[in-house]
Amino acid sequence: MTDYTTPVTTAFELQRASIEQGQAALEQGVQFQQQVGQAVLDSMESQQSAQRRGVDLSQTAIHSYLDALEESVPGADAPVDEMRTAIDEQFEYLLENHDEAFDTLEAETSDGYDAYDELTEEMFDALDDQLSMLVEAHEDLESQSVDAVEEMASQAETVQQQVQDVQEQAAETVEDVQEQAVEAGDA
Repeated sequence: MTDYTTPVTTAFELQRASIEQGQAALEQGVQFQQQVGQAVLDSMESQQSAQRRGVDLSQTAIHSYLDALEESVPGADAPVDEMRTAIDEQFEYLLENHDEAFDTLEAETSDGYDAYDELTEEMFDALDDQLSMLVEAHEDLESQSVDAVEEMASQAETVQQQVQDVQEQAAETVEDVQEQAVEAGDA
């Protein structure tokens, strides 16, 4: 019997491979997003440090300006000291707020990424379950399809054999009729 099921089996195998590749691509995409998120979270500390250095440089520059002012303007010691104290208090307040803001941002971002990771894990668990059911149903459909193709092939071969038998019988009948005609003509 000719193997009619090979194309059907191949098509089902390709479909399952496509499903598995799609799932792998989705997982890789989410893993990439998680890595980017973690990189952002990891970079927050260096961003905070860089911004703090910028604030410290600004404070140092203002102090240098006040030092120059103090040296160049006679009698400016008291007002410059008051300005220096006021500026230092403002920078201290700025740095405290800066640290609080970054601590809050880092905590909220970390919580957000943790929630995202948890949700993603739950989503993949559900997706794995659904894909397992899909693949199982797909395999059942393949089995049914292969059985149907084999049955149709068997029926087609049976019909083909019957047609050949009828053709052979018809040819024999024609031969018999021709022989009888020849015998009747000879008689």
